[in-house]
Order: sequence, then structure tokens, then C-alpha cells
Amino acid sequence: MAAPTPENVFAELPDPKEVAKTYAEVAQRASHLISEHVQRQLKKGVSTPSDELGIAQAFMDMMAKLLANPYKLAQSQMNLVWDYFSLWQHSMLRVMGMHGAPIAQPEKTDKRFKDEQWEEHFLFDFIKQSYLITARHVHDTVCCVEGLDEHSQKKVNFFTRQYIDALSPSNFALTNPEVFRETVKNNGQNLIKGLNNLLRDMEDGGGQLRVKMTDTTAFELGRNVATTPGKVVFQTDMMQLIQYTPRTDKALKRPLLIVPPWINKFYILDLREKNSYIKWCVDQGHTVFVVSWVNPDERLAEKTFESYVHEGIVAALDAIEKQTGEKEVNVCGYCLGGTLLATTLAYLAGKKDKRIATATFFTTMIDFSEPGELGVFIDEGQVSSLEKKMFERGYLEGSEMAGTFNMMRANDLIWSFVVNNYLMGKDPFPFDLLYWNSDSTRMPAKMHSYYLRTMYMENRLVEPGGIVIDGVPIDLSKIKIPCYFISTLEDHIAPWKSTYTGAQALGGPVRFVLGGSGHIAGIVNPPASNKYGYWLNPSAKLPKDADAWFEGAQHQQGSWWTDWQEWVVPQDPEQVDARDPAKGKLKPIEDAPGSFVKVRLDANQAA
Repeated sequence: MAAPTPENVFAELPDPKEVAKTYAEVAQRASHLISEHVQRQLKKGVSTPSDELGIAQAFMDMMAKLLANPYKLAQSQMNLVWDYFSLWQHSMLRVMGMHGAPIAQPEKTDKRFKDEQWEEHFLFDFIKQSYLITARHVHDTVCCVEGLDEHSQKKVNFFTRQYIDALSPSNFALTNPEVFRETVKNNGQNLIKGLNNLLRDMEDGGGQLRVKMTDTTAFELGRNVATTPGKVVFQTDMMQLIQYTPRTDKALKRPLLIVPPWINKFYILDLREKNSYIKWCVDQGHTVFVVSWVNPDERLAEKTFESYVHEGIVAALDAIEKQTGEKEVNVCGYCLGGTLLATTLAYLAGKKDKRIATATFFTTMIDFSEPGELGVFIDEGQVSSLEKKMFERGYLEGSEMAGTFNMMRANDLIWSFVVNNYLMGKDPFPFDLLYWNSDSTRMPAKMHSYYLRTMYMENRLVEPGGIVIDGVPIDLSKIKIPCYFISTLEDHIAPWKSTYTGAQALGGPVRFVLGGSGHIAGIVNPPASNKYGYWLNPSAKLPKDADAWFEGAQHQQGSWWTDWQEWVVPQDPEQVDARDPAKGKLKPIEDAPGSFVKVRLDANQAA
């Protein structure tokens, strides 16, 4: 190897102009943020720390119960010591060139330890295994504390996992081999750039950290996402109704209405041509209408759940009938949109209104008795605190709800970006799905308060007459139309066993399908990708127990989209000439995707 010379040494050093520029940006941003923080604190005054999530109380209760059984606690500590001793033995054998089975290994799906050095390098392997051993013992110690109430136990489990995930050695520069290599290679410039990225994200968050997941400048609605051609043909205060341009000469007689969740924007179903459910439906001969919900502000603070029924789905049905002349439609509801659809179906059944001929539910909870990990955030104390904030400003900020969802998959949706953006000093990769994920919407205060209390806390939707819409008692058993339920195996937002329980509350024939993957990927799963597959149970009647249904289910290759098409078409196979939105009775207002969806709440706006 050639001896170093002044020329090649200096050639490896970073450009001093770039270094100076980055330092200047860091200094300017840091000074600006500190000044703004001081001003905010002066306005707020000194306030006592609060425990709005009830975390401190849950952990105090847990410790009291844990200390009441010192023998079990001592046993856990001895098991931890024994595993550490086994790791020490394993590591000493490696030093001597002998390789045995590791004491602790990450899950195959754990992306944090994918770098080869985590296994090949003695020191990083030791750090990794030490962390995994500690994480397992901490979790095992607190996961099942005798005498602790169920809600507190779930809260302890959830936030213990957040703590464990945060302390992963992959999240620190000196203990992450990939970051360590990058730091040595670039003389620490990755950390300086990372600090600059961190300060940028704090600026964008108005003093709060909003981790940037993707390059938002890489996407534009109507240009490279949400590009399926169509027209906005109707709107209310609550939504715009989009009708899409047909791609076939003939269309199914019944139009198809899609109702997305109001917490997110509809274009998750129209990201790109190759994975757009909307485009695929148009290609299959459906006359597709989609609700695009408004992004509400304080002016809509008094809008209620009932407003979403009347000014959302019912208004859309009226508009579709006027536009096409058809008195029957097929309707799909996604997540919260499905909950709203179920409520509307029961309302229409009570009114003897038969315009909805079939209903399809994407990952929809109707019975909230087992809400999964979201239940950790829903109790009287937390909801009351949230209501106080909401009623002060008139809405719930979408970024707050998005943060909750991100915590449920913290390693993928938080810490991986912390490592990439702040430790590696890289800009986030342009990714359409994450662009959509960061494009959250607000929720009117009155409506969201009603939803949390009535659905999650009191579970009144499944009770006959438990809620009343415009004087009509809601009884889900009166829904007699054919229904299609698609849930997903790894869904962390609407657990499939909970959605299965809700499907049994309906009074008509139900086809229940379980897709692979999770809440988004399992739904946005076009046939061309040939991924995940789905499960079907040939039994004509749903077994009472979800596990019994799964035991009798058979795995099918391909996408549930084709199964749904084979289910919905025979319901009414009659065809008509394809309908052009420009030739209907409703005058087009603007091109799809419409102005409602283009109101983007970037973090600095949200703050």
C-alpha cells in the first residue's frame, strides 16, 4: 500500500466550502429554533408536568404489583444474569475461533440488524445479542404482572416496547456498524448533515420534531399520483364527489361508490397506474364514483358524525342517482369509511331506502370490543384531555393521529428514518405511499369526540338502537344486502379478528376474506403484483369464532381484487353504455383529483 502523501490525504477530506456551508446552516437553524422556543415558553408560562396518557400511573401500579412478589422478580433477575453469562461464554469462544449457536437472534423480519457486521463482527454481535437478551427479559418481566388490570397492562406493554425500541443499538452512531462506517468514511460529515436535517424537521414542525419520511417535493397530485382521469361532479361542505372517465365501451349497470376514511385522503386507492384500485375498477367496467373528504378547519367544528352520513354518503347517493339515473349502487367503505357505511346502511334500512344493493368493507371495525393496540390511547382520562384540545381549536390535528399510528410500528415508521436522516445524513427516499401517509387530514372536534366515545369506549354501534341517526335507531341486523368483508392478517389498526366479529353483526349474507400483509399493503394489492394471496373459508355460514373460520380457510394465490370482482358482478351483471362524466346531468366542477384533496397540511402549517 502506498504511503500517504499530503495530496491524497487532502483529497479524502470533505470540501471545506461544503463544510462551512453546512455549519452555517446548522448555526442559523439552531439559533432560530432556540429563539422561537424561548418565546413560546414565555407566552405559555411555567406549567406543571402532566400525565395525559396515564403512563406514569400505569407504571406505578405495575411496579407496586411487581414488588409485591419479590421472589418472582428475583427469579427474573437471575434468568437475566444467566443469559448474560451464556453470552459471555459464547463471545469468548468466538474470540478463540470457535463458533456456536447465538444466545439471542432477531426475528427474520427485523430490518434493524440486516447489516452483515451485526453477525460477522465480534463486538457488534455482542452488542446486538446483549440488547436482544435485555429486551426479552424486560418485556417478559412486565408483560404479565399478576393483579394489574387489563387496560393498565396493555398500556405498560405498549410503552415498554416503545422504550425498548428506542434504546436499540441500531439507533446510535457508535453502536450501529453501518453508521460507524459512514462516519469514518466521511469524517463525520454525515452527522453534521444529520443535525441539519434534524433542525430542518424541527423548523417544519414549528418547534416539534416531525420526522420527514419522504421527499414531498417529488410528488404532485394529478401529475404522478392520483392521475386516473375524472371530474368532480358534485360537492358539499363535507366532500367532493369524483366520477371517473370510463375505459371500456360497456359498463356494469350499477355504479360503484367508494367511501374512504375521513382521517386520510382517498388517493391511497389511486397512487400509481399499476397499483390504483380506482383505475383497475374503471378498467373492469365499473362506473366509479369516489368521495373526497374535506380537510376541515375550525369553521366545521360543529359537524357531527350524522353530518358525515347525510352530507357524505347520502348526498353522494342522491348525486349519483341524478347523474346516472340509476337507483341502485354498489358501495365500498375503507376503514372508518366502512364504519360510516355500516351506520348508513342501517339508517337506510330503517328508512326503507334500498339504493345500496351491495356493500364491501375494507379492513373495517364495526364491533369495537377488541380494538387492538389503539385501545391503549382510549380511556376516559386521555379522551377528556384530547377533547379539551380539540374544542379549543375546533378540530383534531391530523399529524397527532398520524403520530399515534406511527408509534404502533415505531421501528419501521420512526426509527428507520431517524437512522437514515439524522445518523446517516441522507435525505429520505421519494416514496408515494409515504407521501400519502404524511398527507393526513384534520377531524371536526364534535364528530371525533362522538366517534371515540360512542364507538371505541362504549361500543354502541353493535347494540340495536345503541345510536340514533336523524331519529332512526341503528340496528345492524336489519342490513340484509349481500356484503363482502376483506380484512388483512397483519393489520395493526383494525385487527382482523375484531373485523370478523363485526361482520357477524350484519343480517344478510357475508363473504369474509382474509388478505395477506397489513392495513394498506394488503388492500392495495393489484393482481399484477401476485403478492400475499388471501384466505377463503368455503363454509356458507360464518363460524362464530374467528380461529375456527381460519382453521377451515384455504389459502388462494393472487389478489383478492379478482375474487371481489367475481363476487360483485353476478349480483347484477346487466351492462349499459359507458357513462362519460361530462355528459351527465351534473355539470363537472373541475378535473380529478379535485381541490379538496389538494389542501395539504405540511407540518409547519399544522403547527
